[in-house]
Amino acid sequence: MTHISPVQQRLHITFGKYGALKYVGSLDMAKVWERVLRRADLPIFYSQGFSNRPRIQVAAQVPLGVTSECELLDLSLREKLSSFDHLPDQIMSVSPDGLVVHHIIEVPITMPAPQTLIHSADYRIWVYDAPDDLQERITQILARDRIIVEQERNGKKSVMDFRPLIYKLRLDETGHLLATLATGERGNFRPHDLLGHMGLSEYDVDVHRVKLHLEGYDKLIKI
Repeated sequence: MTHISPVQQRLHITFGKYGALKYVGSLDMAKVWERVLRRADLPIFYSQGFSNRPRIQVAAQVPLGVTSECELLDLSLREKLSSFDHLPDQIMSVSPDGLVVHHIIEVPITMPAPQTLIHSADYRIWVYDAPDDLQERITQILARDRIIVEQERNGKKSVMDFRPLIYKLRLDETGHLLATLATGERGNFRPHDLLGHMGLSEYDVDVHRVKLHLEGYDKLIKI
């Protein structure tokens, strides 16, 4: 017997999170998207069972206090849409300030959840009144063999080496720190944790996520 999925279409929405939205946490952001999609009158697919929930997922949500231009929403629909030409404007017309839809694509219904594919993210960081030895601090942290951090979860302590989670780190010609850090289920190093290990916790900063890197994504999205 052939199994027919109740999901008729799956979309990936790439969106930006700007302004005051950077202070909205992951759980509240999911609620924001649920309200926006309802107002946009999209045929959202709801899971069956005791508590019906919309089949939406923001993959590897950006850390609190960080803006982004590359957030990824995975959306399942119960009815198939024939065109997405006006969909970004339709969504943004009912969205709060700071939520910007950049583009929308259809993806295979059976493809893996995007959060399982994400392995890293690019960040652009501006340090206000940056210290004169900023480049030296970059050199020093990249030269370290290990960055050992003790963590405690559910009453259990563990020790982890975060050095392998820093893939790239440099200053660009405008004085911004450009960092590529491990992100997702297989390892996660937050930009503010990086700044802490560089002795920059007390400085005012603007952190912006520029790009998410997903393993094999271009091949998987072909339908």
